[in-house]
Amino acid sequence: MNHQTGSFVDDLPIILAGPILKHTAPESVTVLVALKQSCQVKLKVYRTTENGERLDKCLFVGRRTTAALGKYLHVVAVTAVSPIGESLTNDCIYAYDLQFTLADQTVLTLEQALSSNRFPTVNISYFQHQKPTFVLPPNRLEDLHIVHASCRKPHGHGFDALPIIDSLIVTAVNQPQKRPHQLFLTGDQIYGDDVASPFLWCASRLGDALLGWEEQLPLDEIYRTPKELPPGERAAVATEVAGFTAGLHNKPGKVSSHLFSLGEYYAAYILSWSQVCWPDAFPPADRVTSKPHAIKSWQKSVKDLRQFIQTLPQVRRALANIPTYTIFDDHDVTDDWNLNQAWCLRVLGNPLGRRVVQNALLAYAVFQGWGNTPGRFKAGENGEKLLYAAVAWSHFKGQHPKTEAAIARYLGIPSSNPHTNLPNFVQEDAVFILERDAEALTWNYTIKSHCHEVIVLDTRTWRGYPANQKPIAPPMLLCPRAMQQQLLQPLQQTADNQNLTTFVIAPTNVFGLQVIDWIHHWQLKREQVFSTDVGDAWNINFPALARLLTILCEQRQKLVILTGDIHYSCVSRFSYAPLYNSQTPSVLVQLTASALKNEELITRIIHTRLKQWLLPEKIRHWIGWNQPPNMLEIGVKQLTRSQALTKPNWHCVLEWIPRQSTQSFNYYTEISDLIAAKKTAKNSRWRWLEPFKFWQTRWFQDGREVVGVNNIASVHFELFDNNNYQVIQDIYWFDAASANKIVYSRFASSLQPNQHLLQSFSVR
Repeated sequence: MNHQTGSFVDDLPIILAGPILKHTAPESVTVLVALKQSCQVKLKVYRTTENGERLDKCLFVGRRTTAALGKYLHVVAVTAVSPIGESLTNDCIYAYDLQFTLADQTVLTLEQALSSNRFPTVNISYFQHQKPTFVLPPNRLEDLHIVHASCRKPHGHGFDALPIIDSLIVTAVNQPQKRPHQLFLTGDQIYGDDVASPFLWCASRLGDALLGWEEQLPLDEIYRTPKELPPGERAAVATEVAGFTAGLHNKPGKVSSHLFSLGEYYAAYILSWSQVCWPDAFPPADRVTSKPHAIKSWQKSVKDLRQFIQTLPQVRRALANIPTYTIFDDHDVTDDWNLNQAWCLRVLGNPLGRRVVQNALLAYAVFQGWGNTPGRFKAGENGEKLLYAAVAWSHFKGQHPKTEAAIARYLGIPSSNPHTNLPNFVQEDAVFILERDAEALTWNYTIKSHCHEVIVLDTRTWRGYPANQKPIAPPMLLCPRAMQQQLLQPLQQTADNQNLTTFVIAPTNVFGLQVIDWIHHWQLKREQVFSTDVGDAWNINFPALARLLTILCEQRQKLVILTGDIHYSCVSRFSYAPLYNSQTPSVLVQLTASALKNEELITRIIHTRLKQWLLPEKIRHWIGWNQPPNMLEIGVKQLTRSQALTKPNWHCVLEWIPRQSTQSFNYYTEISDLIAAKKTAKNSRWRWLEPFKFWQTRWFQDGREVVGVNNIASVHFELFDNNNYQVIQDIYWFDAASANKIVYSRFASSLQPNQHLLQSFSVR
């Protein structure tokens, strides 16, 4: 593959990635596509009949011209609305179609824009009419089906779990109340760090080809193009020049192929969502490097990437047929992004670090933020101004300081002190926050339906860094102003609507495994915060956690938290009650889903019964205060006299919900055939050992606390007497012990506080 030749671009279809169904509501529908040519894109939304089989009346229409982000990269999130004020309903299956008008006024259908000589047929529909379809969330909570997941590293160990959503849609595609209604990807949709060398080899060439120019990356007093920083040889630049922390503590491999350029970040999204820009073959390892360990790593990465590529058609079809919402976590930019004040000073205080963060955040704005909140990118809005600046940046081939400053302004990148070149902070209350321009876009948002609301938090760019502590001190993941704007205000706006069940998406865990808490506190004492992400979990900064819990539990009696990040899936229930007033107790149920493709040896171990035997999760108790916010974990159910004298305002208890036995998901999928064939070829020589591998048996693998292999979660509710709900999280994965079929394990938690545990607590 040579991305510099015209034949490469000529062989590509018009659509490079997408269509991806994004923000979808009764009044509007938004679809994202990335194209190789400038087009005006027309979106039509149709009602269907016969359970989705036939197209009926066209209800919504929208048009928008693509943004020319590169010579061969033109992106648009086009929104369709009703010309006569009609609204969509939640008892119907809807279909949509796209039409593309090129610069020479040639008009292409969706099918024509998807196809090419290399890919003559691309299937993105589940019906014979070949149009993507979707449904809106229902009126009743017990009919709602939400899918969520996180952490998808293309070369990560194991099989990608995102294609499983294609199977989930197929099983109920013609049933509006049973089909998945929304998909939430809660962080690390791409990895800017920890990139495989073959992936960077593709992304670097693809990025330059799509842009039509090579970015001059600032390395102190000199400039280098992406080509001059080859795969596998970027560790020193990433750590010593850019200041990134993922490669510290003798981990250079984590950053040896770090993405740097804007083109590379753009390409990472296209390569993650579509198969059309991947090469037919990777170069042999010995043509890329002569180092034995690098050759071995290249060959392993190519093997993992091939599997990733082979299941992209299923991923692409699924993303075209379910409203998809996302929020970043650190790896969408780089590991430890904005972790603490020390990181901000280290990275944003030098030209390369600042440029890479800006490139990553601009790519996020285009490929994720635009579709999440299309209203912020309408004509005259700051999002549209950002797109204009991105187009100008490409027009000037990355050589226009005024345009670069405009991009930084709209992205919320802080200005620099002219004397020190360090990023500027502003102090609010007792914390520093990164300075941001008044025109900067915000990334948090709220989604609402008739039965639920989803409050999506931005816990990366609104952190509060303690002003009276060391720069490595764990931050507030939301500073006081952000806590008010992102959380309290949305909760208050819908406080009177008793029919809404509230979800909050927190990209990093509010509650984690106790052993992880121990490790984080131990590493904090040693001031080794970057090696284990000390400061990313809510429960490492108790005043911030206390403020969060107080807001949530005072505003809602029941609430569901969706989270990811930690490469295992689980469910925990948090019951909260005041000590000295009659406020009704509250319950928070945290549903964790991670990772789509990044399982590790340690997560595979805790997936088994070893975890519950050696380090079982126990019930944990805290007491808390409102003014000033703080909380203290206690080891007994009764306060001591000295603790009682401090007059705590509330107490709470955390319990882990056990997972049920693994079950088979009775749906045939071609992906299972792919996995089975590979596993059979790999294991045929050692088949005689199978009876002795007790650790691979279903019984041993059926741990009771977490799912530690690549997985995706489906959430629904069951209604019991007296309007009491149970929230169900089914975790799906590919299981080698089950003939490589899709299997799932269920977690079920009541949406009522645990009165028994709360009432067993007393004050002397």
